[in-house]
Amino acid sequence: MAAAAVAMVAAVGIPATRFMYYNNSHQSYQVLPFPRYISKFAQVIKTQDHTVFKRYVEIGRVALINYGKDYGRLVVIVDVVDQNRALVDAPDMVRSQINFKRLSLTDITVNIKRSPKKKTLIKAMEEADVKNKWENSSWGRKLIVQKKRASLNDFDRFKIMLAKIKRADLVRRELAKLKKEATF
Repeated sequence: MAAAAVAMVAAVGIPATRFMYYNNSHQSYQVLPFPRYISKFAQVIKTQDHTVFKRYVEIGRVALINYGKDYGRLVVIVDVVDQNRALVDAPDMVRSQINFKRLSLTDITVNIKRSPKKKTLIKAMEEADVKNKWENSSWGRKLIVQKKRASLNDFDRFKIMLAKIKRADLVRRELAKLKKEATF
């Protein structure tokens, strides 16, 4: 049982030495009682073919600020302060600490070293084409559309409503034609 448990742990990638201790009287390693919750966890990991997380907090990770005065701004993580905060920077803002709860990580990364100068960061962001990648991503396009809709005035919303009505009428007429042709 213990050997099977150690083999399962090794198959998953958890070092087996975590569950062993050196017994001086036997002059050998002894396996600790294997907790059930770890074996279930190991089986779940073993059966999955993909990792759960794809976006990690790392230096060079581009993030979107989701709360506060800089809401909606793209920033780059340039240093990790502690387990709750990161030092972030962007070309149009002052380098500052921000809580991880206020950041939404994106798929975009920039190849930088820890705490680069502003000039180096701007150059790396241009090389990685961050702005273009963000505008072409579905997330970025969705936020752009939200900003455009929020900036519309009443008359613009009225014109959009009329255009939707016309479009729906055209679709209804074409569908009626196709149904009529299909019945003959």
